[in-house]
Amino acid sequence: MITKELRAAVDAFVAANEENVVRDIKRLVDINSVEGTPEPGKPFGAGPAAALDEALKMAAEMGLSTNNCEGYMGWAELPGQTDKQIATITHLDVVPQGNGWTADPFDMQVRDGWIIGRGVADDKGPSVLCLYALKFLKEHNVPLKYGVRALLGANEETGMEDVEYYLKNYPAPDFCFSPDAEFPVCNGEKGGFNGYLVSKKLENGNILEFTGGVAHNVVPDRASCLVKADFASLSEREGITLEEENGAVRIRGWGKGGHAAMPQNTVNSIGLIVNYLLDNHLVTADEEEFLTYLRKLHSNTDGSGVGIAASDDAFDPLTIIGGMIELKDGRLWQDVDSRFPTSITGEEIKARLEAASEGCATVEEATWRVPFYISADAAPIQALIETYNEVTGEDAKPFTMGGGTYARHFPKAVSFGPERLDTVLPEFGGPMHGANEAANIAQLMQALKIYILAILKLETIEL
Repeated sequence: MITKELRAAVDAFVAANEENVVRDIKRLVDINSVEGTPEPGKPFGAGPAAALDEALKMAAEMGLSTNNCEGYMGWAELPGQTDKQIATITHLDVVPQGNGWTADPFDMQVRDGWIIGRGVADDKGPSVLCLYALKFLKEHNVPLKYGVRALLGANEETGMEDVEYYLKNYPAPDFCFSPDAEFPVCNGEKGGFNGYLVSKKLENGNILEFTGGVAHNVVPDRASCLVKADFASLSEREGITLEEENGAVRIRGWGKGGHAAMPQNTVNSIGLIVNYLLDNHLVTADEEEFLTYLRKLHSNTDGSGVGIAASDDAFDPLTIIGGMIELKDGRLWQDVDSRFPTSITGEEIKARLEAASEGCATVEEATWRVPFYISADAAPIQALIETYNEVTGEDAKPFTMGGGTYARHFPKAVSFGPERLDTVLPEFGGPMHGANEAANIAQLMQALKIYILAILKLETIEL
């Protein structure tokens, strides 16, 4: 039972620790933890390893027991009276900084009640919240029926090899929630498809270079193509600028970036350039054939252009974006990222993408993961949603989403905040995976209260 006195202690703890939480988030954000070259003991490079070391140092300063799992993951924990375990799981690696920042993304700034920097929302801010939740339990000597472990990953953004390693070498928790999504509770995630649309060999083509994008799961906000053309005969248009370069023309696309799972209201810069090349007849017949195929891809984000539109009753409709493009060895490689519901499979997506190309492309290096779903009536899910509603005064219901979190890898897990879909970003702030990634401090502190109370409530149910 969560007593009135214990609730008051949670309120006091949250109020007293706002400056400390912001300070410790900065300790992590200021470390560039984009995946790098593997090193001994640092399987995902120096950056993620440094962030993991700093987070474990932080946990040790709080008096928590810590462990580094050979650089793949780490944890801080408190023991329980049984062998069952509740866990949180967050990650310390981040996507590349991308373009459009107005300040150093790895020097966190505080402005008008917001923090700005790569990872403040995804997922270093939430990582610190989980550690502070354990800090509260320890400082207040809360008796724990189940042990509580805060798992800290280092490879969520680029492969989730960290959690795969962990589950091969350590037992899965009896229930786990991942603060790497939106509130209230996400009890299902779409399937995910990744691969490359690869053109035929483009002999004697007009395209000399084509680059764009920073990651497969980010809508690119800028791209660049160098093409054989007469600069004087071309004109700029919205989203397109031109530069003369060594007798050729550099076409730059300027879009609006965002997360691949939420591509609404984004503008894909690769698609802008594809349209410009085709509209101005700047390519050879073979290039035109492939770019016409890419135009179908970039024409919308629901997959209807390439024949893979799909929906069901549990999830929002399918989405697909082209995240990165490259001209390599005479072929164009367009990376794709799709999030799909239960009414279509990865095999079907691959087959339909190939069919939509009408022979001008192949689908290479295709991989996919199936959707997952846990009933909203399950006791742990009810514990989380009840806690959220008690703190916020809302009557929210669990939801499903297109984003892929650690939750899908565990036998019994969900994602649980701390983002809010109704958050209005300030003009100086941007979304996760975008430029000027921002998080609201008051919302983070409310999330800390929710996490502490949710763990307390989970301790009272049967797992």
